[in-house]
Amino acid sequence: MLQASGVSKSFDGRAVLSGINLDLGPGEIVAVVGRSGCGKSTLLRLLAGLEQVSGGCITLAGQRLAGLNPATRLMFQDACLLPWRTVLQNVVLAAPWPDSIKTAREALSRVGLLDRAQDWPAALSGGQRQRVALARALASNAPLILLDEPLGALDALTRLEMQSLIEELWLEKQFGGLLITHDVEEAVALADRVLVMENGRFTLDLSVRMPRPRLRGESEFVTLKERLLTHLLGY
Repeated sequence: MLQASGVSKSFDGRAVLSGINLDLGPGEIVAVVGRSGCGKSTLLRLLAGLEQVSGGCITLAGQRLAGLNPATRLMFQDACLLPWRTVLQNVVLAAPWPDSIKTAREALSRVGLLDRAQDWPAALSGGQRQRVALARALASNAPLILLDEPLGALDALTRLEMQSLIEELWLEKQFGGLLITHDVEEAVALADRVLVMENGRFTLDLSVRMPRPRLRGESEFVTLKERLLTHLLGY
């Protein structure tokens, strides 16, 4: 569905990404982990069409990407809800016509917030606002959701609840996803493949073949997590 071939990106002569190759198939979730400043978010912005590559190319269904990527929706660490619109109105903005209200209500129902449809974003907790952001992405019916540290600002328990919700919704809708995260455990819990990025390059591509839902205490889960941590820490 989405392919990056030999992609590089520089800002003011400083290389941020170099020689990035990535294939993302329909219904596949790929997680990218790495230290802050390694280029993860820059890659996501390139795939979304928010930035242009300095070298190489990105193709969508075989066609070179030019401008915004029409197949993607973004979910950031900040829910980015419009405070002057209700919860439902925020989700409706992403839903296609002519059934946008119906689609938005269905998306809110999926994330357990239909009863808060007429509330203002300020009345919601951080976890609830992220649920609305997830509903908005789902309402768009985009085949690919790009997630840039979407759970990074949440407390540990709410983060686990949101991970379970994303897993549940993926099992239902089979959307493709690219997850940018610092959390190795989160990457193993949600992704089909985990890519480690260091200094603007991928240094490890690890398949996660565990069936969903995934139990964090299983030996295979622990082994994969330890392998990623060992690679990242250079042991």
